[in-house]
Amino acid sequence: MNEKQQSLLLESAARFPPPKGVKLSYGTAGFRADASLLESTVFRVGILAALRSLKTGSLIGLMITASHNQVSDNGVKVADPSGGMLTQDWEPFADAIANAPDPRSLLQLITEFMKNEDISFEGRQPAEVLLGRDTRPSGEALLEAAKQGITSIVGAIATDMGVVTTPQLHWMVRARNRGMEASESSYFHQLSSSFRCLMDLKPEGSRNHGDDDKLVVDGADGVGGEKLQQFKKMLTGLCIEVRNQGDGMLNEGVGADYVQKEKVAPRGFGPADVGLRCASLDGDADRLVYFSVILNKNNKIELVDGDKILSLFAFFIKEQLSILNEGEGKKENGFYQAHLGVVQTAYANGASTDYLKEMGLEVVLTPTGVKYLHEKAAEFDIGIYFEANGHGTILFSEAFLCGLEATHKTLLSISEGSAKQKAASRLLAVSQLINQAVGDALSGLLLVEVILQYMGWSIHRWNELYHDLPSRQLKVKVVDRTAVVTANAETVAVQPIGIQEAINAEIAKYPRGRCFIRPSGTEDVIRVYAEATTQDAADALAASVAKLVDQHLGFGSAA
Repeated sequence: MNEKQQSLLLESAARFPPPKGVKLSYGTAGFRADASLLESTVFRVGILAALRSLKTGSLIGLMITASHNQVSDNGVKVADPSGGMLTQDWEPFADAIANAPDPRSLLQLITEFMKNEDISFEGRQPAEVLLGRDTRPSGEALLEAAKQGITSIVGAIATDMGVVTTPQLHWMVRARNRGMEASESSYFHQLSSSFRCLMDLKPEGSRNHGDDDKLVVDGADGVGGEKLQQFKKMLTGLCIEVRNQGDGMLNEGVGADYVQKEKVAPRGFGPADVGLRCASLDGDADRLVYFSVILNKNNKIELVDGDKILSLFAFFIKEQLSILNEGEGKKENGFYQAHLGVVQTAYANGASTDYLKEMGLEVVLTPTGVKYLHEKAAEFDIGIYFEANGHGTILFSEAFLCGLEATHKTLLSISEGSAKQKAASRLLAVSQLINQAVGDALSGLLLVEVILQYMGWSIHRWNELYHDLPSRQLKVKVVDRTAVVTANAETVAVQPIGIQEAINAEIAKYPRGRCFIRPSGTEDVIRVYAEATTQDAADALAASVAKLVDQHLGFGSAA
């Protein structure tokens, strides 16, 4: 690193001193904290993003958001060239530079890291980073800090995309690195044209949503509500009313996280909405849940969560593959041997996993966390993953899409308008509509809507696919959470010795009982999840296993 570069880093870092006594850690959500503590961290993540761009020779994304957190919080995360999350290999470096106490320490860390990663400025194209932010008032100043970080690497280019949803920024990074235009208008155009294509391919006589059957969307008073309000004008055949689109407090009694956890209607929804199909986005529009309001005093709802969205997507895609396969027999090397897989975590409701398996689908469990789900889904020709919280997407392998495009071309020439040709067209359109970089509430919502119309289903019919088993989650404070070691996607505790056998003995007492424990990623607690055929049984199973954890590891404070 030459002297000019060293001086630039030292001078710019001196303008962003880290807050005293604050230690931050980069996780699945990037860095998140009270916005007043983040300026130095965001500046340093700007440097990391520029270095990542140099290392990969690709465009990198940097998003300022704290998703479903309260409005006073903010955060920052990096999007890799694929549009996915920052590689885990770089997370320790992110932690190290965020917590470096002064400019000299920071420079030393950067110099060592560049040497270890073989990053140089010579003979490489300049670093380029796309920046975006959500609607939080703190976002503008933090985005400026990120720009300062990026441009403290000589020659680096910072391109501000303005206020965008998190999935939009990830989509733009993926698009640019694939040689496509990366703008909000190109995002909206791709989603609306693929949605229109799917609407045109509905079977004759399938149900049309009219004004009396509109979709009402809770925008969480965040960026997603604002964007959907703009975008809905481009959507034909779908009547959408957007509420909570920025006129109230972000994530306060609104949003997918609130609706899914509390199982109540968000602010602005009530008895007048009984019978309507409703959906809720989270603060940065990367999560989506559906719900219907029911007549009661407590504002309770019928929730249609991420597990049900996954089941709907899996049902539809399996049907299209079946149409393509019809009468083909077994083609050993042919396109029709598409490997379709569904990926869940142990937190997925057991009834959803049973339903998917009964459909003949391959279901794989991974440890908790989007990065594990996404990675596993990428191993299939078509991989579908969702968490119950409404975060998920569908991934199509390049090899599968090449085969599908060739098949579609052949079908167009020999049997245009046939069931098979239409099925191939639908699958191609889904691959364009769904955001393959990351979970995206807007693209997910459009796919749900077109499938419901294709099937002729109401939200109530959809919700009847299966009935969730009652569940209970508890947490137990422990001295050391690392004393619990799990295996088999966190479903089995292998340490402490003997605890799994004791858990199995408790599970055996309850019909369709299921229970697992896992250490929290952030605090010294052990999380307990239990399921059974009744709520009382799920509560009792969770309580008895929490007591076991307490006896083995705790302070006598299961709660």
